[in-house]
Amino acid sequence: MIEINNIQKSFGDKTVLKGISGTFYQGKTNMIIGASGTGKSVLLKCIVGLLKPDTGDVLYNEREFTRADKDTKRDIRREIGMLFQGGALFDSKTVQENVRFPLDMLSNMSNNEKQERVAFCLERVGLSHAADRMPSEISGGMQKRVGIARAIVLQSKYLFVDEPNSGLDPLTAIKIDNLIQEITQENNITTVIVSHDMNSVMEIGQHILFLYQGEKLWEGNNQQIAHTDVEELNDFVFSNKLLRDLKKHL
Repeated sequence: MIEINNIQKSFGDKTVLKGISGTFYQGKTNMIIGASGTGKSVLLKCIVGLLKPDTGDVLYNEREFTRADKDTKRDIRREIGMLFQGGALFDSKTVQENVRFPLDMLSNMSNNEKQERVAFCLERVGLSHAADRMPSEISGGMQKRVGIARAIVLQSKYLFVDEPNSGLDPLTAIKIDNLIQEITQENNITTVIVSHDMNSVMEIGQHILFLYQGEKLWEGNNQQIAHTDVEELNDFVFSNKLLRDLKKHL
């Protein structure tokens, strides 16, 4: 579980996050949603330590992270896996070399143990057949799956995912969503997903924070989201006539 308390962040005279608090639950696909420019990615970066909030606390299973000493931060970071929006694969490394990279950097495993772990992760995401291919030789959806395999190779307790369906066709996006949810539940991971894809929200949003202009206006799940009275959330979710008409029948 991850808890955030009163996270505030400004850049110059612009306040991007205005005291965000919330909880992300273990074994669930937690989501941060909102329109572009509302602070989703900044909040994610504050949680993982890529940005330091001006005020507020981030706790990983009750361990304070923001002001922790170097050893504590290092220990927590070793428990974190990340899937970046663009995949962030190394073009000069094969699929299996990309997945193995965190093990080479952060683990004390033997070569045989590394090979076994990489093979297991590639099999789990359905890419055993592509182990020796280069990123340029596989599709965008496959690259996302490589990114997922790399994110979990260290047996992460926390998985952060930034816009996993960006650039994917709808069918591939559904497969990626399902894979993320399956891995979350199988390994009891605390998964946090930044997204503005309402298909993803409605399919796998087990716990959701809605941000609007730097504030958290709503927190709940994908079953509750269709029945909210928060006008800004309604405008975001039911942003076209078809969805507005659908809501009348929910």
